[in-house]
Amino acid sequence: MKIALCASEVVPFAKTGGLADVCGALPLELEDLGHEVIIIMPKYQSVRPSGALIKRFNEDFDVTAIGEKACVYFLKHDMYLRAGLYGDEYGDYPDNLKRFSYFCSKALELFGKIDFKPDILHCNDWQTALIPMFTKIYKERYFPKGTKVPKSLLTIHNVSYQGLFPREAMPETGLGWEHFSLFGLEFYDKLNLLKGGIQYADIVNTVSVTHAREIQTKEFGCGMEGVLSAKKDKFLGITNGIDYKVWNPQGDPNIFKNYSSDNIEERAINKLKLQALCGLVSGEKVPLFGFVGRLVEQKGIDLILKVLPKLCAVGAQAIFLGKGEPKYEAALLEMVKAYPGLCFFSSKFDDILAHRIYAASDFFLMPSAFEPCGIGQMISFKYGAVPIVYKTGGLADTVIDYDLKSHKGNGFVFTKHTVPEFELACMRALECFANAKKLFELKKRIMRLNFSWKESAKKYVELYEKAIKA
Repeated sequence: MKIALCASEVVPFAKTGGLADVCGALPLELEDLGHEVIIIMPKYQSVRPSGALIKRFNEDFDVTAIGEKACVYFLKHDMYLRAGLYGDEYGDYPDNLKRFSYFCSKALELFGKIDFKPDILHCNDWQTALIPMFTKIYKERYFPKGTKVPKSLLTIHNVSYQGLFPREAMPETGLGWEHFSLFGLEFYDKLNLLKGGIQYADIVNTVSVTHAREIQTKEFGCGMEGVLSAKKDKFLGITNGIDYKVWNPQGDPNIFKNYSSDNIEERAINKLKLQALCGLVSGEKVPLFGFVGRLVEQKGIDLILKVLPKLCAVGAQAIFLGKGEPKYEAALLEMVKAYPGLCFFSSKFDDILAHRIYAASDFFLMPSAFEPCGIGQMISFKYGAVPIVYKTGGLADTVIDYDLKSHKGNGFVFTKHTVPEFELACMRALECFANAKKLFELKKRIMRLNFSWKESAKKYVELYEKAIKA
């Protein structure tokens, strides 16, 4: 099967979130399964060669390769040569509609210039959502008569980001006004690119089974619940995987001491060294909570800030790494001042520190109010940090509540997104910490869980086949 994956960000070339991780890992797994894959993305200012040299392909595209032979085509234009991918400190770029409409059109034009005729166009989020529309509305423009027209899959990584623009900007899409309609791009008198993509794609999916059900409800659908429900059997959920070439403590070059589930006792060295590095009281018997993520309300940072003083009051420690809303960064800095030796916070982008937090923490805090899939909890499993999560989306699909009596489960789950419920989950975690033998067994067991991309990639192939048959 020939698959063209179109995305606005791809690891290792450009990243703002989990979308890039998915679009960097999935093509390599698909290639391992015997499929031909190419990737198409914008060439941002931040794009740098990775392993192979980026070369000029033509006036519009540069090209490189990842994996065995997967080509990555970078669309060139001055619009993409900015420090941020989608915006800056002042907000989203005002010409984002033009930037990504242009990308969608040019991505389809590419197939007339390369020896690659895709069976599937795998699109991701609103930035590529016009591709399914263009493919059907202007198919003869991009795929001349007698040429096979590929089917499309649209993956929704976060339904709250929809590509909303004023209706007056409709001409910038390249589509006629007849497509500003209930069954097109119109959404409460605005343009909604994600809505259009959902309606025109042959198959739609999101990044976990539970989240697929959630976003068909008013509570989580962000206005898209009706459109998604109308897709019926053409809307499914596939849980993301993680790249164990990057996230594996056995060979991770970023941590202080490598270890595996077979010599998990070596893990303690990472805790002691990170405590010392962060100026915390050093001690293996001190419970350590870790957090790596964006400092925004969605990630449950409000809950953490309210429960943190109670954790510190019983001698627990917490290390935070993340950027986000200034009010949360300021609040964490105040916590560091209030609890010296127990709290540490860094707002710098520090990939090495992220790896070290996973390798050192006893518990990983992830109380997100909603989480389409979540990668942090899967990484924490592999590194032996027990996750504490709210039962939602991909967190509900991957984390099973640990029972202190039967010792079954793999993390601590709370089912009401409130301070008392989150606090109770943290206190249950501390109770588990007090039983060193059981905690050791739990850490060893979760490290052996497998959330690799291989199984997820097989499910994506099934979706591609479903789209082709449709």
